[in-house]
Amino acid sequence: MSLTHDYIKQRLEEKFGEQVSNFEEPYGFFSFEAVKEDNLKVMQFLFDDPVLRFQFLTDLTAVHYPNSKGRELAVVYHLHNLVDNVRIRMKVFTDINTPDVFTATSLYATANWMERETYDFFGVNFVGHPNLKRILNVDEMDYFPMRKEFPLEDQTRIDKDDEMFGRGGSII
Repeated sequence: MSLTHDYIKQRLEEKFGEQVSNFEEPYGFFSFEAVKEDNLKVMQFLFDDPVLRFQFLTDLTAVHYPNSKGRELAVVYHLHNLVDNVRIRMKVFTDINTPDVFTATSLYATANWMERETYDFFGVNFVGHPNLKRILNVDEMDYFPMRKEFPLEDQTRIDKDDEMFGRGGSII
């Protein structure tokens, strides 16, 4: 049997019902959303199911959506079934004021450093992580640099000419 996106969706809906939603296939990549309280249950199911077998965590990161009240941070998991060579994306959303998401380190050892990096840059608190501390930035840093809370460039700089970058002035 070939592992299809329809089959994955069917199995997830059978097991979790409305706890999983927003199924889509952008560019052919199967993607869905799970409620953050069930992130581990969903991943454990995807890992243990004898047909699904998503037993490799390829990537884990976050995305900041500053205009989505109550859903400002999305934790994004990319899972891979190595036997059938199928990849999927799972997202969980959380409020930026309580960015608590259960750690996946007990299921995927590779989650350890990826969660530390995601904490370091986005401020997601992975509850239960064995050593959640900054991994790339200095410990004294009191902000999370990948959040969209700051302008992309320093507006007070005077050492560059905006016309050189196609902003302002006339175009010749």
